[in-house]
Amino acid sequence: MNAYRKEGTHEKSYATANGIAMLLLLIGLAVAEPAGLVTLRQAFIWPAIGIVVAIVFIAPGFYMLQPNEAVVLMLFGDYLGTDRTPGLRWTLPWNIRRKVSARARNQNIEQLKVNDKRGNPVEIAAVVVWRVEDTAQALFDVEDFEHFVKVQSESALRHIATHYNYDTGEDHEANEVTLRAGADVVANALRQELQARVQQAGVKVEEAKLTHLAYAPEIAGAMLRRQQAEAVISARTKIVAGAVSMVEMALKSLSEKNVVELDDERRAAMVSNLMVVLCSERDTQPIVNTGTLYT
Repeated sequence: MNAYRKEGTHEKSYATANGIAMLLLLIGLAVAEPAGLVTLRQAFIWPAIGIVVAIVFIAPGFYMLQPNEAVVLMLFGDYLGTDRTPGLRWTLPWNIRRKVSARARNQNIEQLKVNDKRGNPVEIAAVVVWRVEDTAQALFDVEDFEHFVKVQSESALRHIATHYNYDTGEDHEANEVTLRAGADVVANALRQELQARVQQAGVKVEEAKLTHLAYAPEIAGAMLRRQQAEAVISARTKIVAGAVSMVEMALKSLSEKNVVELDDERRAAMVSNLMVVLCSERDTQPIVNTGTLYT
């Protein structure tokens, strides 16, 4: 994050007192107050007043931090610093304290309808894992950093989706990255895009993954038929290529073993029959020819 820290308020450390030590001091003062009054009575009045003032001064300054939690300290609107030391802590009672969680959070980007690179409407959703890295930026450089991350996440996802096609088509480029086949590449691009957008909020994007991807309902049926047609064409291409190879092998074997002499017309008839048998979707019914091809 240091690369972009040029403007705004940035986090700095602020030293606070050990809360356990201050708590023991507070307990000691609380015990000394009645003990002094009982033993010294009127001679202890002024020290007793001082002890009461000290207790009132110390008591409001306690706060507790858990691991991966920070507190931002302010005095009369001025940012003093951030304390990230876990445990019981103490600071001057007039310092304003605002806790900020530095734990990882999930941001679910609800299902959005966007247009891909070809202009086809698609439905897309994602989940983003992020955490607060700079507490000062999160509190002072944006109004509400959680809402800021939510809005920027949706905007980044819409922007990224327009840079990729949903799936490969007839006019696709070689090794083209698509939303459907290149999910990891798209997710990494989304993470980088979102990181650039939320830098000013002191947020670090840990991970971004697509959770939903589909054509919009109005074109889903047409696109399904298109995908089915492409699958049929691909399957037919493989079947024909295999049939041609098998016919070539059969003719070559018959010729090498001198099983039968085939002129061009008989060879063409055999090729036609074999291609029908090999490429047909249904079982073929053999027809026995008792004559010749010439009668």
